[in-house]
Parts: sequence; C-alpha cells; structure tokens
Amino acid sequence: MSLTLFPLRLLLVVAMMLLAWPFTFFASLRCVDGDPEQPPAAWRKVVDFLLKAIMRTMWFSGGFHWVVMKGQRASPSEAAILTLAPHSSYFDAIAVTLTMSSIVMKAESRDIPIWGTLIKYIRPVFVSRSDQDSRRKTVEEIRRRAQSNGKWPQIMIFPEGTCTNRTCLITFKPGAFIPGVPVQPVVLRYPNELDTITWTWQGPGALETLWLTLCQFHNRVEIEFLPVYSPSEEEKKDPALYASNVRRVMAEALGISVTDYTFEDCQLALAEGQLRLPADTCLLEFARLVRRLGLKPEALEKDLSRYSESARTHRGGRMGLPEFAEYLGVPVSDTLEDMFSLFDESGEGRMDPREYVVALSVVCRPARTLDTIQLAFKMYGSPDGHIDEDALSSILKTALGVAELSVTNLFQAIDQEGTGQITFADFCSFAEMFPSFAEEYLYPKQPHSDGSAQTPLAPTPNGFCADFSPENADFGRKPVREKLD
Repeated sequence: MSLTLFPLRLLLVVAMMLLAWPFTFFASLRCVDGDPEQPPAAWRKVVDFLLKAIMRTMWFSGGFHWVVMKGQRASPSEAAILTLAPHSSYFDAIAVTLTMSSIVMKAESRDIPIWGTLIKYIRPVFVSRSDQDSRRKTVEEIRRRAQSNGKWPQIMIFPEGTCTNRTCLITFKPGAFIPGVPVQPVVLRYPNELDTITWTWQGPGALETLWLTLCQFHNRVEIEFLPVYSPSEEEKKDPALYASNVRRVMAEALGISVTDYTFEDCQLALAEGQLRLPADTCLLEFARLVRRLGLKPEALEKDLSRYSESARTHRGGRMGLPEFAEYLGVPVSDTLEDMFSLFDESGEGRMDPREYVVALSVVCRPARTLDTIQLAFKMYGSPDGHIDEDALSSILKTALGVAELSVTNLFQAIDQEGTGQITFADFCSFAEMFPSFAEEYLYPKQPHSDGSAQTPLAPTPNGFCADFSPENADFGRKPVREKLD
C-alpha cells in the first residue's frame, strides 16, 4: 500500500485542497469584518455547497468512503455551540468540513499558506498565545456569537482541549459552557478493526498516523448528533457543573467512563525533568484539588516567592487547618480539608507549609526541577544555605508526591566530604554531572521510559494513579487521604 495506494491518495488529497483554495480566496475578498449578512448571499450558499463537495471528495480519496451521520443536527438558533468529543486526531476535522462550523484555533494558523485561507473561510475564533488577555477575549467572542440568535455559524468546540485515546472522557474545559446557552453534544466514533487514527503524546506521530491511515483500504467514521442540552439555572451559574453534566451525557452515549484528569495533569505526569513522577504520586490529586479551590496553577507561579517567604518565616513550624486557610486566602471547605490531609501524614491536624510550596512549585513548573529544588533549599536551609539528609528527604518526598523515599545513597554521593550537610550549589553540580541521578539513586528498580510517568505494576482505570479511578470520581465521594494507597 505504501508503494501504490498511499502516493495516489496523498496526491488526490493535496489536489482537493488546491482545488478548494481559489473558492475560499475569492470568498475572503468579498467578506468584510463584522457580523455575517442575514440571510446569507446566494454566492455564499454556492461556495458552501462546492466546498462541502470538494471536502467530501478529499475524505473519500483518503479512504473515508462512508461517513455515517446519526441524529439530527440542530439549527444555529437552537444550539449555537456544538461540543464534540472524544478528540483523538486531526481526522476529527471531518466533522468540521462536513458541517462548515466555525472552530477555535491558534492565530498563527491563518498565516499557513493555502491552509490558512481555507480556515479563514469558516470564520474561526482565533486565539493568540502572545496576547496575555487572549483567553478572556476568546470567551467573550464565543459568548457574543452564541447570543446572536443564529446570525453566526455554529461554533464547534472540542471541550477536552487535547487529543486522547478515546477510552474515556477527560475533564471538559469550561469555555464552551460559560455563555450559558444550549449546546448540542456531538460524539465521534472510529469503529475500525485497526486503529490508525489516534494521535496522542505517545505512539505514532502526525506523519506516521497520516501514512498508516492512507494505507488502509477503508476507514470508518461515525458522527452522532445528540439531543440539544439546555442548561438549568444552576448550570448557567456554574460552567464547570454544566460541562461535567454534558460530559456525562456524551460518555453514556459512547459507552465509556469519565475521569477528572485534565490536559494539565497529563503535562505534569509526562513532564521531562530530572525528577520523573512515579506512578503512585499524589501530586495529580494535589493539582486537581488546587483547581477545585479556584486556584489556577499557571497564575500561582508568580506568587511562589511570596508563599515561600511566608513558609520560611515559620522555620519548620506547623500549622492547623484554619491557619492553612488563612495562609492561602481561601475559606475552610471540604476541598481544602482534603488538600490539608495530603500533608498531614501523622493525622495530628498539623502540616508544614513548606511542603505545600514545594508541591505547588512542581505543579506550576513540572519540567523545571532545579528551580523547585532551589526554592526548597531557601526554605529548608540554614542561614548559610546548608541542609541535612532529613531536609533533603522531606524536599524530594514532597516533590515526587510519595510518602516513603530513601535518599541516603543520594545524599552521601553529593556530600563527598562527609560533612553531613550540602548546599544547592553541591546539588546542582551533582545534577549536572549525573543528569539521570534519580534513576540510579531514587528509584533504580523501577522500569524507565523517557519522558513518561511510571507504569503501575497493576493496571489502573486511567493509567496514572491507583487511588483515583473514573468509576469513583464522583464529586460527593470522600477522597483517599493518604499519599500512598
């Protein structure tokens, strides 16, 4: 197939894209900024029809001979937003091209030759990574279009925010649900005997996925439009609740489970750094609790210095739950109590705020191990910057999110003079000479896979932690309060 079918199909796919480009180019010349005209002009209807035909021919050329459509697509006035899941591949664009819906995408995409012109035709909502205020502007634009009473094309949003392997639905991002308008859930299925579609962090890359898929004689895809979901007053006020309930409806239609893990959790679990998170880490649970408190790790990074300075003044002193709430500036709640329990290993109702700062530093910047260690040395170190073996043990246990860890061999390797104390400069020099020190000194007996989290010995429902399964992730459940289950 690589010598016969693949080159022919690739040629046809490129030819269809080139054929579509003149229509979108001249259409873009006639389009003006502002709201689209109502009703649509006759030329726009003709171009829409031709582009749908060309795109359908392109997918047919790629082996998607039959696209099964189920359910009834709602009109823009009935549901301005289409939420599509699971998102597992760039082949999910089939649903976009067949519906000509608008999408949310990177602003840089419009500058890509040919592809950028094709994309601009469907009036996407562009997100700029260089604009600090881009997220707010994007949400406002989605809200404006959603509340236009059908003047704008429907917006198709992938609420998972990243590609998964379709075995469960991860946490939906709230962007599609903030406007508080009815949405139509759309589910995707690829019922193929051999999966060449899935494109995630681990596995075939983008080009290999394209090659394998075009080599398949026939590829099946099903697009099902579920009934329109109208939010209750409570859901309108709480986008996270609205997103969770829509996700549950879609999971039931797909016959799969849900998990409260997010894209950010995956980034944390797969971050490349000197310290690789083990399978039994509690930091994923910690990150989830941080978000449930309304604290965003990406926004907390700038406050790390303030938190660390405050923790440093305690000089190892411990605090209770009310003091911890005051320290974070949040009210006492069940979620805060769950977080407090992660650090209260003895069960005495006291915790060390330095451990919270170390854990937060890992969550905020998972790939910058040395920055976290340096921050910890400042909090745990003596006035001249030295720490002993017990302090190093506490730092690394918290940074890895485990309850037990032997650091004796590592400490002795760093402390070559046998003084019983080390500085951050000593640790940094040792890490530069032995970049993979963690593999040898902290978990030498565990299998290693570059840039990935450890694989548990026993299979777990979501592949990350044994004590946080999708089946038990209900909001009313009392979470496990131990670092190790």
